[in-house]
Amino acid sequence: MIETLISSKTRVKLLLKFFLNSRNTAYLRNLEEEFEESTNGIRVELNKFEKAKMLTSEQQGKKRIFTVNTSHPLFKELHTIVLKYVGLDKIVDYVVKELGDLEMVYLTGSFARGLDSDIIDLVFIGNIDKAFLNEIIEKVEKKIQRRIRYIDYDRASFDLDKLKEKGTSPLLLWSR
Repeated sequence: MIETLISSKTRVKLLLKFFLNSRNTAYLRNLEEEFEESTNGIRVELNKFEKAKMLTSEQQGKKRIFTVNTSHPLFKELHTIVLKYVGLDKIVDYVVKELGDLEMVYLTGSFARGLDSDIIDLVFIGNIDKAFLNEIIEKVEKKIQRRIRYIDYDRASFDLDKLKEKGTSPLLLWSR
C-alpha cells in the first residue's frame, strides 16, 4: 500500500525505522547493514528527511546519529500511517476491545526496532482468556496478512526491565 505512494524503498524503510518507534536511533553504516543497501542511497534519503526537519542528527565521535523529530508537525500523522501500514492499528483496536482484563500491550521484535517483517511480536499483560486471544489473533492475522507471535503475562510476573535486557526494544502500544 505505502509502496504505491512512496516509490523509494529506502524511504519506506526509514519511515518504519524512525516513525514506528520514536526511540530508535541509527547511523549510516548501521542502516546499511539493516537495509542491505548502499550507503549512498540511504544518505540521500536521510539528508532529505533531515532537511525537512523530520529527523535530527548529532555527531558522536565519527558517527552521525539520526533520530526522529517528535515535535515535527507531521510526526503524529506519519506515526499513524506507519501503524496502519503494519496493521498494528487493527490489532490494538480489535484485540483490546475484545480481550477483557488487559492492562498493557507491548510491541517487540523487528517492528519495535523499526524493521519490516512478516511477523509481529507482541507482549500482553493482564488477566486474559488465552483461548479467546488465540481466536482473535487468527482473525487479525487474516485481516493484516502477517503472522502474530505473542506471549502473555499476568501483572505480577511481568518485568519490563528483563524484557529490555533481552534487547527487544519494547514499545508500549496500549495501556489502560
